[in-house]
Amino acid sequence: MSAPKILIIDDDPDFVMVTKAILETKQYNVRFAHDPEEGFIKLEEEIPDALILDVMMGKGAEGFVCARKIRKDPRFDKMPILMITSMSEQTGFNFPGEGKHSKFLPVDEYIEKGIEPHVLLEKVEQQLAKKRDD
Repeated sequence: MSAPKILIIDDDPDFVMVTKAILETKQYNVRFAHDPEEGFIKLEEEIPDALILDVMMGKGAEGFVCARKIRKDPRFDKMPILMITSMSEQTGFNFPGEGKHSKFLPVDEYIEKGIEPHVLLEKVEQQLAKKRDD
């Protein structure tokens, strides 16, 4: 069985490199894009087993738009999306763990940046396990 493929879409190159290094400790095959447009190109090339997506990119919350666009495409309905951001730190607006509105925030998991490496790995593994169970 080949290593699970993870795609990171985030405009912060430092965050991308750190997250990639953490994921590679578990032998995940990690690719990345620095904006949603590049991310869609990568999705077209190869559908990953999971996606890590930033909310705040470009001129604002482009991650929301990106997540909605991805969820409208049936090729990606089984692909878990972990949305990761520092939005509540920047805005004071918090997304509780429960009660996400699937149209507003069509993601499988929402995580604040600053996440501990072991927690990130745990969340990714949980989403990959859910996908395997489907």
